[in-house]
Amino acid sequence: MKSITLMIVTLATLLSACTRDIGPKEGLGAAIGAAVGGITGAQVGDGTGQLIAVGAGVLLGALVGSEIGQSLDKADQLYAAQAYNESIDTTPTGTTTSWANPDSGNSGTYTPIQTYQTDSGQYCREFQQTITVGGQTQDAYGTACRQADGTWQIAGS
Repeated sequence: MKSITLMIVTLATLLSACTRDIGPKEGLGAAIGAAVGGITGAQVGDGTGQLIAVGAGVLLGALVGSEIGQSLDKADQLYAAQAYNESIDTTPTGTTTSWANPDSGNSGTYTPIQTYQTDSGQYCREFQQTITVGGQTQDAYGTACRQADGTWQIAGS
């Protein structure tokens, strides 16, 4: 699994390097989308098939993430970040936290779907995210784990 994680990080980094000529929102969106797509692809099959799925997931995720990032302005990002923090930090599992920017019409949700403690005692939460931009909704899944300083960090795998 470490080689899959390394491949995801490498591909996401390479793709983000290719985004220098686009705006920061698209670049960040592409990098996040690539990581989420790669993690999703890693859940498919094993061996060579899994590597192909990871590569395809990274590319597709980068494309979708870039498009979403292009459309989200700073206010959208602030609304989304506030909802994410509330959802991951205090919302009960299975409860959805929503955000909406009345100026742009963009919106989204975060729903913690599982909360657990790792063998080392670290608390983690799996979550589902939706983002609606221009009437188009995209879904993503992720895992965030609480760090020693109390902040939550998106887990790589």
